[in-house]
Amino acid sequence: MNARYYAVLFLIFISGSLVFAQLKQLQAVKKESYITYKLTHPLHEIEATSKDVYCIINLDPVKKEIKNVSVQIDVTTFDSGNSNRDSHAMETVDAISYPDVRFISSSIYQEGDSLKIHGRLTFHGITKDIYIAAVSKWTDSKLIVNGNFDISLTAFKIPRPALLLIPVEDTLRFSLQQIFNL
Repeated sequence: MNARYYAVLFLIFISGSLVFAQLKQLQAVKKESYITYKLTHPLHEIEATSKDVYCIINLDPVKKEIKNVSVQIDVTTFDSGNSNRDSHAMETVDAISYPDVRFISSSIYQEGDSLKIHGRLTFHGITKDIYIAAVSKWTDSKLIVNGNFDISLTAFKIPRPALLLIPVEDTLRFSLQQIFNL
């Protein structure tokens, strides 16, 4: 093979490498990031937060676009401020058999700062498609993503806890803030 052939292969390799080099992988700063769930009962609301979220994104910093995201959370890290309630919640979601919640994006639609993230959530041993509505804020040194989504307890085969024989609402509402150092 001649030198011209190798030169063309080299240029193709370098061009491809430059395209992939634009993507940057970042992990959320755990001390500054969180996910909170809210469970509603006619008599009160329960909120619990985890600050132990393992969230990785791949992004194009030049275009300011998030390409994909993956998240993993140990369900035992959610804290409502009441250890008895948290213990009961861990029994309800069978945390021993299903200790982690995982989300992997399949597509992200971005319009300005608004994000529509579609992906697969695995919770309580069941995987379902979900959508997360989010907003991104870029500064010189940080990317801040705030979002929310809802899931159905019964869709994930989680029994609805009851207080005074009245079950909680089926909808479990999540809000999140993930902060990444650029």
